[in-house]
Amino acid sequence: MKDAENTPTSASQPLEERVNNRSQRPSSDAFKAFMADNWAPASQELPARDAVAGYASARRKAISGQFKGERLVIPAGPLKVRSNDCDYRFRPHSGFAHLTGLGLDHEPDAVLILEPVGEGKGDDGGHHRATLYFRPLAGRDTEQFYADSRAGEFWIGARPTLAEFESRLGLATAHIDQLETAITKDVGAPEIGGISIRLVRKVDENIDALVDTARYNTAKDPDNLDLAVLDALDEKLSEALSELRLLKDDWEIGQMKLAVAATVEGFEEVVKVLPRALTHARGERVVEGAFFARAREVGNELGYDTIAASGNNATVLHWTRNTGKIHAGELLLLDAGVEADSLYTADITRTLPASGVFTDIQRKVYEAVLDAADAGFAAAQPGAKFRDIHTAATTVLAERLAEWGLLPVTVEEAISPEGQQHRRWMPHGTSHHLGLDVHDCAQAKRELYLDGILTEGMVFTIEPGLYFKAEDLAIPEEYRGIGVRIEDDVLMTADGPVNLSAALPRKAEDVQDWMAGIYREADGAQEA
Repeated sequence: MKDAENTPTSASQPLEERVNNRSQRPSSDAFKAFMADNWAPASQELPARDAVAGYASARRKAISGQFKGERLVIPAGPLKVRSNDCDYRFRPHSGFAHLTGLGLDHEPDAVLILEPVGEGKGDDGGHHRATLYFRPLAGRDTEQFYADSRAGEFWIGARPTLAEFESRLGLATAHIDQLETAITKDVGAPEIGGISIRLVRKVDENIDALVDTARYNTAKDPDNLDLAVLDALDEKLSEALSELRLLKDDWEIGQMKLAVAATVEGFEEVVKVLPRALTHARGERVVEGAFFARAREVGNELGYDTIAASGNNATVLHWTRNTGKIHAGELLLLDAGVEADSLYTADITRTLPASGVFTDIQRKVYEAVLDAADAGFAAAQPGAKFRDIHTAATTVLAERLAEWGLLPVTVEEAISPEGQQHRRWMPHGTSHHLGLDVHDCAQAKRELYLDGILTEGMVFTIEPGLYFKAEDLAIPEEYRGIGVRIEDDVLMTADGPVNLSAALPRKAEDVQDWMAGIYREADGAQEA
């Protein structure tokens, strides 16, 4: 059906095209010809090899050794819609980033494939040849250049070419148009000459569907395909990629140090804005905004949503609304981390007196948490178990709670598996691995994580806390509304733990002096 101007009616226009109704993009042949002409030629000079390239190659070789003869498919993931035609900033899947060395936002829809080859005939003597499949920018003589708001250079800027990525990463590249063949060719049961395939699932729905279709089409008995077995194959790959990150290489440790240093800068910016935050109806947002600005200035993004929790909000473990007012005399619990351009993130918490000075009861609780953190550091020695950090820290907290008369049982009863009453005020774990994900290595087996042995190269947090909610009638009123957490980022070395975040003061007196020093410096700058 057409209207008077002989154009399709609104009713006949597909929904997916209507998002462009606001646009008035020319479509004449004259415009297209003019847009395609008279652009400066792109540089043909190839970039130098990235510092991470050798490390990423070694990681791929380590994974290759675990899955000989199998095709491995690791997607970066697609762009995700935030609202209508606006996307979130792209961040690739951490397993993809780890094996390629790519951070930032270069490669939505990209896929890394490790193709099995003969014994020792793969990359660097491994058992696979790796290829990065992605969609390079279209040439300036194409409509995509100016018409594609998700991928056109006119809209999003330049991206590396196939040759540039290959030069930077020492990794073979191919156009994404070849991806379907690369994934599906020769798939089938190994006993009949086919290739078994493993996929990191739930990253890209299109890749999931492509792999599932290939498996179904090549199965001996498609109607009785054992999906549980296939899921187990895929889960094993995700598990292996997660466990590979339990020990950080030298390049990763360097990136962690950069992320921590940037985060320290962010905390300093927060202290600078605290006086203004105290006058604002949503002072927590003032704090959140100050940290976010620093994260974007010196890094890629926030590693996770900032917790800027004042007063009783500090007793909410994941308070990220940050809508509260900060009152003088309250504590501000700031849990925040900068994600570096490499996608490695810090994760630090400090609890600050909003007025610059702890009250007696605040300091009492704060120093108990600090004692627990110090006990965690003392327990974090090479050869100890990861779980020992938590046991040491929470035992100290149980002892302090007993001293204050808050525990309904003895310390021995509380810390026993049958008790745990002290955990009412410290319900979370004391430590987690840290790296590309703020809770890194999350798919690692229990025996390698919680029961794992602390080993040189591990990076993790130590973060005990006490949370006394305003509505908690099991405690005296003076404690209510106080939440304290102290969290540091720790590198395990052969000689013991190194506090990567030691530049931020931890002792109560040092916190007060640090804040006062920032205020004095700010006042001096204003007078000048």
